[in-house]
Parts: sequence; C-alpha cells; structure tokens
Amino acid sequence: MPGGLAALLDDVAAIAKLTAASIDDVGAAAGRAGFKAAGVVVDDTAVTPRYVTGFTPDRELPIIWRIAKGSLRNKLLIILPVALALSALLPWAITPLLMIGGAYLCYEGAEKVWETFAKKEESLAEVAAELNSVEHERNMVAGAIRTDFILSAEIMAIALAEVATEPFPLRAGILAVVAVAITLGVYGVVGLIVKMDDVGLHLAERRASGPRALGRGLVHAMPVVMKALSVVGIAAMIWVGGGIIVHGLETFGMAGIAHFIHDLAEAAGHAIPSLEAIVAWIVGAVGAGIVGLTIGALIVLVHHAVAHRGGSEATH
Repeated sequence: MPGGLAALLDDVAAIAKLTAASIDDVGAAAGRAGFKAAGVVVDDTAVTPRYVTGFTPDRELPIIWRIAKGSLRNKLLIILPVALALSALLPWAITPLLMIGGAYLCYEGAEKVWETFAKKEESLAEVAAELNSVEHERNMVAGAIRTDFILSAEIMAIALAEVATEPFPLRAGILAVVAVAITLGVYGVVGLIVKMDDVGLHLAERRASGPRALGRGLVHAMPVVMKALSVVGIAAMIWVGGGIIVHGLETFGMAGIAHFIHDLAEAAGHAIPSLEAIVAWIVGAVGAGIVGLTIGALIVLVHHAVAHRGGSEATH
C-alpha cells in the first residue's frame, strides 16, 4: 500500500507538472497570437466609443457592458467553434468569409460618411428625444456588436493562423484566452475613455490647484477627443475592411492591388528614412482605406438604389 500510494502521488505530481506546462504554453502562445492581432485590437478600441457618444453619463457604462457581453458571446460561442471547425474541415472557406465581413465593414464605414454629409439638420429637442429613446440605445448596441463581430473574427483568424500547428485542445485553449483577454482589454480601455470627463469633473472639484487644473483640462478636452475617436472609428472600419479584402484577393492570386500598395508604401518610407516605418504604415493604411471606401461606396449606392426602388413601388 505505501508503495502504491507513493506511485500514485508521483503520477499526480507528473500530471500537475504537465498541466502547469500546458498552462504556460497556452499563456505564451496566447500572448504571441494577441500581439499579432494588436493592430485590429487598436481599431476595435477606436471604433467602439462612437457608439456611446451622446448618451447621458449614467447610461455609458451599462451600454459598454452590454456591448462587451455581446462581444464575448460572439467570440466564445460563435467565432471560436466556427473558426476551429473551419480550420479542421474547410480551411479554404475562412478567407472568403473574412472578405464578406470586410465588405460589411467597408459598407458601414461608407454609410457613416454618407450620413455625415447627407443627414438633415435636427433640432436639439429631436436629437435629445432620439438619444434618450430605448429603441435608439438598442440599435446602437446591436450595431456595435455587429461591427465588433467582424473585427473579432479578424482578430481570432489572425490568432488562429499564429497557432495553427498546435494540437487541437491547446489551439482551442489559446483562442479562448485570446478572446477573453482582448475583450477585457478593449472594453476596459473604452470604459476609461468614455468616463474620463467624469474623472475630470471630480478632479476639478479638488482644492489643490494642480488636480483642479488637470480636471478642467480633461473636461474641456474630452468632447474633442470623443469626436476625434468617432472619426478615427469610421476610418478604422474602412481601412480594416479594405485591408481584409486586399489581403483576401492576394491569397486567391489577385495580388496586383496588394503589391501596388506595398510598393508605394515602401517607396514613401524610403523617401523619409527618419520616419520610414511610420510613413510606410500610413501610406499602406491610406491605400487600404481607398480600396475600402470605394467598395463601401459602391455597396451604399446599390443599397440606397434598391431601398429607393422598393419605396417607390410601395407607394404605387
């Protein structure tokens, strides 16, 4: 019996060591995969605050919480199992599906640009009534979750490509860790951004001159920051969507656009050696953005034409 107990304890210790090593492997691989997806994560963080703009302070965090729950649900219950199944059964289908999602991002971004220029002026009472309506809040949350779904799919696809050679259980664990960590990170930062004006108000009430000045600065700066983030969020949807489509075309052998953007970005970077990486990135993003805006504008035109035709037929 003592010998059997000792052998059992040895087995338990070996299993514990193996489990600890596996956890370390998951953590390390998740870190690598998350780093690869960092660009899309930043875009996701920039996109989300625009969906909270205009709501009263007491509704901001509840709305962000609802979007975060929807995002986590998307990643763990839909994207993760579908991505694993496709990678095992139909790996060729991942790129076309991402391209469809990219086209949707282009459309949504282009639609926001259209609304900016075509939307009629509303009175303050109309704007207040819309912002305070339950339906408006529901629509904004649903729109944010839809956009997050596409960005999350891109993040998970990048992460999946990074760990594609890992065993299936480890791959699933890594993607689950990436999903939870990125969701917490993105929406934690978004929550801090949208509540920064409240922090400013709290500091502005302090007696000490330093914190009071900082608080006043935050109060005055945050409306400008939120407006800028709204613009950046729209731009991010367009350039991420365009980038997904350009990369997808390259995967299918239609690499002309991708090579043209890459060569142009490389040439622009070489022209300013001191800022080569930054200039190359900007030119590449602008190139992807032009592709995305073109595709999005075409979809918007078709959508509006179909909607107009449907409305005209309904009146007859």
